[in-house]
Amino acid sequence: MKEVKMFYLESCPHCKRARKMVEALKTKNPEYSGVEIEMIEESQNVQAANAHDYYYVPAFYVGGVKVHEGVPTFEKIENVLKEAIK
Repeated sequence: MKEVKMFYLESCPHCKRARKMVEALKTKNPEYSGVEIEMIEESQNVQAANAHDYYYVPAFYVGGVKVHEGVPTFEKIENVLKEAIK
């Protein structure tokens, strides 16, 4: 399973929705339950955020490659989880 990082801001409503989507997808699909996501609050870990190339949050990286950035949908978040288990 590949390493997954999610960059977010605590005050971001899209980030909160993305986190809820991840949990809903893990509950619905047992194959995703093993995917662990390192949650990085960008204002608290500026060095890690600056080391990655993104502009909008939430931003997801799988195996070091950006796979999603910005407004989440269930389809986009599921693609993140699918990439992680490939």
